[in-house]
Amino acid sequence: MCRMTQQQSQEHGQHGQQQTRKGGWDAASIPDLTGRVYVVTGANSGLGLATTHALARRGAHVILAVRDEEKGHRAAAEITAGQPDARLEVRHLDLADLDSVRAFAAALHPDRAGLDGLINNAGVMAPPRTLSAQGHELQFAANHLGHFALTGLLLDLLSAGDNSRVVNVTSTNHRQGSLFFDDLSGERAYAPMAYYNQSKLAGAVFGHELHRRLAESGSPVRSVLAHPGYTATNLQTAAPTGLVKFLFGRLLKPLAQSPDRGALPQLYAATAPEAKSGDFIGPDGMAELRGAPKPVRLSPKATHRETAHRLWDISEQLTDVHFKFRDI
Repeated sequence: MCRMTQQQSQEHGQHGQQQTRKGGWDAASIPDLTGRVYVVTGANSGLGLATTHALARRGAHVILAVRDEEKGHRAAAEITAGQPDARLEVRHLDLADLDSVRAFAAALHPDRAGLDGLINNAGVMAPPRTLSAQGHELQFAANHLGHFALTGLLLDLLSAGDNSRVVNVTSTNHRQGSLFFDDLSGERAYAPMAYYNQSKLAGAVFGHELHRRLAESGSPVRSVLAHPGYTATNLQTAAPTGLVKFLFGRLLKPLAQSPDRGALPQLYAATAPEAKSGDFIGPDGMAELRGAPKPVRLSPKATHRETAHRLWDISEQLTDVHFKFRDI
C-alpha cells in the first residue's frame, strides 16, 4: 500500500497547523489517504456519511459498516455519483447485536491484512426503554458495548496497519453523564437522556482507557476521542420522542451546523498527523457547539482509573471480548 514518508507526514502536520492558524482545519486539510483502509460505523447517513465522503475524496478505501444494507448501498451510490473512482464497500453491522459484531469482524479478517482506522461513529439517542438482542439497554449496547467489542475484535488488524487509529465519537453530554453500575439496563429507573449521557460517558471512558492500555503495551495504535458539537442529523429525530425530539429536532435545529462541518473533529482525529493518542477533539466555537476542530477538555469522570477499570471489566464480561495487548 502507498504510505506517506515520515518527512511527508511532518510537512503535512506543519501545513495543517498553518491552516489552523489562518482560519481553521477543514476537509481540505486531510492528507492523501491513498492505500489506507478505514471502517466507519453508521456510515449511511449524517456524520458517518459525511466522514465516509471526506475520506473517500482523499483516496481512502472505506468500509461502510451499516445496520441497513439497502441504505448503505444508497449512500455509496450517492458518493460514487459525484466521485466515480471512490473505493467503497458496504457490510452489515448491527452494533446493538453482539452476534452481528462478531460476524462482521469474522468476515472482515480473511479480506484484510490490516486496517488504518476504525471510526466508532454510529449511535442512538434517547429512545423509549428498549433492550438489545442480548438483553442490554439499547443505548448502552449500541453506543458503547458494540463499539467496545468491535474494537477488540479488530485490534489485530489495526495493529497490522500503518499509524492506525481508533476514533470514539462521544459528546459533550459525557460531562453530564453518570455510570449506573447498579442498573446499567435501566430496569429500575430509566430516563432516556440520562441513559444517553451514560452511554456517551462510557464511550469516553473506554476511549481514554484504550489510549492508556495501548500506550502501556507499546502499541503504535492511537486512541483518539472526538465530538461533533451540535450538528443537524437524524440522531435527534429517529429515536427520541416528546420533549427531547421537539427540543433537539425542531426548536434548536436552526443553531445546528451541517454534518460536513460536524464531521470535522472525527476526521481530524482520524487523519491529522498532529492528533495525539488520548486527545479529545471538538469544535473551537462557543460552548463547543460548532467550529473548527481542536483539542478540548475531557471530563475527569472519563479519566478516573477505578471507574475505567470497573467499566472495562464489566464490558469484557458482557461482550465476552477480551483485548489482546502485547505487554499488558
